[in-house]
Amino acid sequence: MPGFELFGDTERESVNDVLDNGILMRYGFDGMRNGHWKAKALESELRKTLNTNHVQLVSSGTAAVTVALASAGVGAGDEVIMPTFTFVASFEAIMMLGAIPVLVDIDSTLTLDPKAVEAAITQNTKAVMVVQMCGSMGDMDTLKSICDNHNLIFVEDACQAIGGTYNGKSLGSIADVGCFSFDFVKTITCGEGGAVITNNKDYYLNADHYSDHGHDHMGNDRGAETHPFLGYNFRISELHAAVGLAQVKRLPEFLAIQKRNFDIIKNELATIPEIEFRTVPKGGIESCAFLSFFLPSLEISRKVSEAFKSNGIDVCWNYFDNNWHYIREWHHLKDAKSLYPLSSEIKNALEELKTQNFSQSDFYIGRNISCLIKLSWTEEEVRERALKMRNCINEVLMVN
Repeated sequence: MPGFELFGDTERESVNDVLDNGILMRYGFDGMRNGHWKAKALESELRKTLNTNHVQLVSSGTAAVTVALASAGVGAGDEVIMPTFTFVASFEAIMMLGAIPVLVDIDSTLTLDPKAVEAAITQNTKAVMVVQMCGSMGDMDTLKSICDNHNLIFVEDACQAIGGTYNGKSLGSIADVGCFSFDFVKTITCGEGGAVITNNKDYYLNADHYSDHGHDHMGNDRGAETHPFLGYNFRISELHAAVGLAQVKRLPEFLAIQKRNFDIIKNELATIPEIEFRTVPKGGIESCAFLSFFLPSLEISRKVSEAFKSNGIDVCWNYFDNNWHYIREWHHLKDAKSLYPLSSEIKNALEELKTQNFSQSDFYIGRNISCLIKLSWTEEEVRERALKMRNCINEVLMVN
């Protein structure tokens, strides 16, 4: 999955260019930087790659979700519908703005169940955030239709899914505003970084200003810029952008390797009748960053996970007991463990999570195993791995 596996001369040259120039900040110092603008260049490359009108780089994927929500006007007391299966950054970003995370069930896509979304809408709902976990997508047409019918902001977190498409459109570019992460373990990396993308000019300008202390970025004198509204610091550095600029140019190379490795493993596992692969909506093409499949039960999934570990098969997870990605173990969220006081609306909503029924999500996550696809594997290594995975699963199934 992560591009750091294949760092080479392209990344080194781009970073050294920044160091030789000496300007590490993305804004200002125009006279000293001699035309070197790595962040601007990366934004331009991402606009072309993702076929979107506007891109705003930020310091992380978490920052991207926060800035995306803020740019669309989500704030105190607003409810944001999100899935039970995601990364903790999803609810962190919502709560950072004083908004209320409303968690709902996933379906066999491993993303938002549209029926659960529809049932969760209240007069306080402001946005719906689909999270394209493990390289694939939700039922985007239905989710978008729900948002349009209820006049809700549609947010797309594609942090784990760059390179995936839906009806020919890049994941992240389909909703009103999209988010990407370029941290150390993403398909392309900046080390730390993220991006907000949108075709809405107002959202873009809001993101541009908000992510840099409210600066309007008018003219070439940073000290003379005005502040149309309050903002914070979610800037990316030129060093981080330099790594990302080199990596995004290699994205087709990385995606081709991912697909080759993904297909080899999937074709081998497809010979096992008991395996069901995640649902990919019609018109969707996975990024192939992960291979996700379902086994008959939670018990079998746990035993297969242990068999994988015992046989040296790494980076495969059953998320049911995972502390980072599934609501079952998010005790710090459900218990509202915060360093500072939370609003009564947020505390009440989190209290409800303790007793809310997520049996549908349990059904899918309990039986699921998601396997990360590495870029550094040789074809021979992938074929050996696929055979070992098939044998482990069959051995567990034989005794269960």
